[in-house]
Amino acid sequence: MTQPARIGDVSFWYADIGLPQTRRAPLPGDTTADVCIIGAGYTGLWSAYYLKKADPSLRIVICEKTFAGFGASGRNGGWLTGGFAWNHDRYLATSDEAAVRAMVQAMNGTVDEIIRVADAEGIKADILRTDELMVATTPAQLARCEAETAHRRHWGEHRVHMIGAGQTASRVNIPGVLGAMVVEGVARIQPAKLVRGLAQVVEAMGVTIHEETEVTALAPGRVTTARGTVTANTILRCTEGFTATLPGLKREWLPLNSAQIATEPLPPEVWAQIGWQGHEILGDFANAYCYCQRTREGRITVGARGVPYRFGSAIDTSGIPDPETIRRLTNILHTHFPATKPYRIDHAWCGVIGVPRDWCATAGLDPATRIGWAGGYVGVGVSTSNLSGRTLADLTLGRQTDLTRLPWVNRRVRKWEPEPLRWLGVHGMYGLYGMADRRETARLGPPSRLAKFGNWLTGR
Repeated sequence: MTQPARIGDVSFWYADIGLPQTRRAPLPGDTTADVCIIGAGYTGLWSAYYLKKADPSLRIVICEKTFAGFGASGRNGGWLTGGFAWNHDRYLATSDEAAVRAMVQAMNGTVDEIIRVADAEGIKADILRTDELMVATTPAQLARCEAETAHRRHWGEHRVHMIGAGQTASRVNIPGVLGAMVVEGVARIQPAKLVRGLAQVVEAMGVTIHEETEVTALAPGRVTTARGTVTANTILRCTEGFTATLPGLKREWLPLNSAQIATEPLPPEVWAQIGWQGHEILGDFANAYCYCQRTREGRITVGARGVPYRFGSAIDTSGIPDPETIRRLTNILHTHFPATKPYRIDHAWCGVIGVPRDWCATAGLDPATRIGWAGGYVGVGVSTSNLSGRTLADLTLGRQTDLTRLPWVNRRVRKWEPEPLRWLGVHGMYGLYGMADRRETARLGPPSRLAKFGNWLTGR
């Protein structure tokens, strides 16, 4: 396998627009604020945006370890879906059906809200409204596809429907495709452009972003960094997959690795074979699923878990994936799009997403400590972070709103097990997913029970 022309360097999205040439000034010393936000990714920036919109007088300071958008916000697959990617029944256990349905609708509404703000604030992020296409290429995948479509429609997502093999192939020519789930009302984005634009907007509103300011401790009313201390009435922890790097939080949310590759721009004759003229965001119903997009300039990006987890909740180094992950991603690309085999992989990169022990996202604010949090998005953070930002703003301001009554608010789950148990559990789960996919492909039978056992291992 030929190695990609570029590996790491945060992500392809930054190769597309260029890494920041200069950094915002670090915290110059001790200071005070009304709200201190830890992390200048989507969650922290959306929180600052809605807080400033509600009360322009608020003094808001954001402490960012590297630069705004360094984490998942600048590395993700560029899927703006508004999808509900978690277990409905787990939220139902502490609320009621109407509340869970309200959360589904709130999530669905994030697509229009993000596009509205981007238009209003002049953020150019290559946003293209399209559909999500989740394809099935084996009978087992088709069974999951049909079940997921029915499940989501039951919970009120009537934008979701099935199409057959012929309709799917007319959209994108994937070998052996049997059908697909279509989700309407989604969008494709260039994620680094969105986070960079949002950072510029909140700065213009009067929010102070201190880059190269690593938080070393947090306590009620106090955020300690290597550059000084921020004293604030409210602290919002918006670190998502990087939460495990904060003191005392190593087992709070597991940092799950996800990686991507990007091809060189493909010529017209290749696109004539593939189709994909609707620029749908595209995935599959394999147990170890993938996520893809056709970019602005005619590349294909392919993402998947690869090697899923580093021992001890370790984080990658500037987005550098391991060779095995690159091999797996390249295999997915060539399986779904065989016409791409002669063409170069220009970039490979990775990052982490936050995974709670029950695989369900949360947002909240402790009224006693005034420390808030949001995350655990499990891979759907582009849209969920916007809902988080609006929710954290309402909680910070003491508002009782439809958002603060949603069932994910102030919901806590138990911590992950100590090592080596969590490493064994996560690697065991994904190992079983791989075995299940190979068995389903070879036997062309019903869904493999190995995947269900894999889910049981980690409570997914």
